[in-house]
Amino acid sequence: MIVRWESDHDYVLVHIHQDMFGDWIFSRAWGQIGTQFGGLKHMLAEDHDQALMWLADEATILSSRGLRKVLEVEAESTEGQAAVRQLSLLGDA
Repeated sequence: MIVRWESDHDYVLVHIHQDMFGDWIFSRAWGQIGTQFGGLKHMLAEDHDQALMWLADEATILSSRGLRKVLEVEAESTEGQAAVRQLSLLGDA
């Protein structure tokens, strides 16, 4: 699952996925739109439910800060694959 929030200047993108060992990974990328400022953090969740709880917490925090959800897709979709490619570019920076 991939979810993206944006304000006029900032974005946050969350990717929940399983790694090759079956562990659930919660990846969070953030930054300023149109710049290279930002970061990327990966957290290992105990299970899928914990990753979804972190996602719900993130949604609450971001909406309270004025960011709006602009994307929610499965990683296997065309839009999801494009978002994953963006995440992989952040890891190279």
